[in-house]
Amino acid sequence: MWLMHKLWVLAALGGALPALAWGPEGHSLVARIAEAQLTPAARARVIEILGPNATLASIASWADQVRRDRPKSGPWHYIDIPIDKSHGDMARDCASDDCVVAQIQLDKKAIADAALPADQRREALMFLVHFIGDLHQPLHSSDNKDKGGNDVKVMLFGEPRNLHSTWDSGLLGRMGKEEDLYPVLLKEAEKHYRKWSKGSPMDWAEKTHKAAQKIVYGKLPHGAAGTPVTITAEYESLADPLIRVQIEKAGDRLARTLNETLK
Repeated sequence: MWLMHKLWVLAALGGALPALAWGPEGHSLVARIAEAQLTPAARARVIEILGPNATLASIASWADQVRRDRPKSGPWHYIDIPIDKSHGDMARDCASDDCVVAQIQLDKKAIADAALPADQRREALMFLVHFIGDLHQPLHSSDNKDKGGNDVKVMLFGEPRNLHSTWDSGLLGRMGKEEDLYPVLLKEAEKHYRKWSKGSPMDWAEKTHKAAQKIVYGKLPHGAAGTPVTITAEYESLADPLIRVQIEKAGDRLARTLNETLK
């Protein structure tokens, strides 16, 4: 009983922290899928900006690592499109450019500006790599008035979590090791690159929002009031393909963004 109470306390504390999107494994997969699809010119520019000893995967989680020290960057990781709305609205959902859609555009502009100081371009690239991954986590493109799912307690096959952390890393962690997932996801991403890489950041956010409506919340099992929601095998079977395709799409879209921006 004491152990279960302690686990719930830890889960509650986790929910009080800033919401993250994907864990390091998810962000690394997005970055590796993108890096594999860079043009020679874009690859050279990335090395020039980051330095010879860095890869996109090695800096993919930097934006989360500095988040506590840079609280202003917190809202840049998501866009709160209301779950009951069909489309995003920048005036409603992104005041003062404080959302992931706006920041992706600003970071693109910064990394393309060779006149900017090198450290500013490097930081913009590190944010961009992370934010395109963030945008594709369904709970970072939707708002159900539950702090991105952090207020929804769940039981993930005996482990107390919240809904947000379940989608960040809980379900992905059950799919296997990164090294095993990477070639499988890359193959699918490469197959669909031309189709999936199209569109704007808002287009991507709206499609991710629809996935949250349909799967994340639409298929979430119902529980008794005041008790954690039990994540079932059926829910996992619907969530896993969505997580895979969202990571694949994020990799394709990051690759296209860098290929077009760093010619």
